[in-house]
Parts: sequence; structure tokens; C-alpha cells
Amino acid sequence: MTFFRFLPRFFAAFIACAMLTAAPAVADDDITQAQPQLRTEPLQIVTKRGVFHFQVEIADTPASQEVGLMYRPTLARDRGMLFEMDRLAVQAFWMEHCAHPLDMLFILPDGRILSIARMTKPFSLDPISSGGPVSAVLEIRGGRAAEMGAEPGDRVVSGYFHNG
Repeated sequence: MTFFRFLPRFFAAFIACAMLTAAPAVADDDITQAQPQLRTEPLQIVTKRGVFHFQVEIADTPASQEVGLMYRPTLARDRGMLFEMDRLAVQAFWMEHCAHPLDMLFILPDGRILSIARMTKPFSLDPISSGGPVSAVLEIRGGRAAEMGAEPGDRVVSGYFHNG
């Protein structure tokens, strides 16, 4: 009889130990394929040359932000990924497992572009800094920012910035 009273406590302790030693959600070395397409939303970039319309995937969780555009084929001219950060902070991105250059637009809470990293180097692990605190990062096809004439101070219009 004593053995059977001990059994439920043993299983509870075993499960608690297993939960404490579980691995983190996703480690960079464990990312081996593109993530499924995330939900999309419209977004506009307003420059001196005009208004440019995009449909962007929304990376709004740590796991979706960690994977980002890794292993994705090149982006269409009107596609991208918006990384919605949970707080204002200096951000640093890299190009691990990304086979094509990207333009990274680092965006302030009001939707203004703080800085742009143009034609980032594929597969590079070098950090690409925002150069100041931002609340979002938009990744688009490499060279697209130049095509639009995008510059720091231009606006990104989206529901996330409450300006669209």
C-alpha cells in the first residue's frame, strides 16, 4: 500500500523536473527552415517620391522575430516583414541563413524612419545596429529603399504606429 501512495508524488516530481530542464523555445543553431508565413497587414512607406504600398508579415513574438526571413526566397517588390518590438530599444539584426540582401528600416514609435541599413550582406553574422532606440524594424528586398528614395525622416504608415 505504501508504494501506491508514493507513486503520484513521484510522477509529479518527475514532471516538474522535466519542465525545469526543458530547452529554450528556439536556438539559432536549431533553425533549419523558414517559418510558415505569418499574418500579413498593409503598410505604406511615404517618401519625397511618393507613397509605396506593401503587404508585410508581422513578426510580433520572440520566436517569430528570431527566425525572421531566414531561409526565405527573395522578396517581391511589395512584400516585407515588420518586426514589432515590445519596447523602445536599440536593435541589432544579422543576416544568418538569409541568401539575399535586404534593406532594414529602423523605425521610431511615431513611424518615422531613424536609419536604413541598405543591401545587407547575405549570410553575415555581423550585427547591424539601428543606431538608436526604435520600436520596429522593417525588412524589405535589398535595393528597394533606394528605388523609393527612402531616407531617415520618411514615414512608415501602419496600424502598429497608429498613423494609418
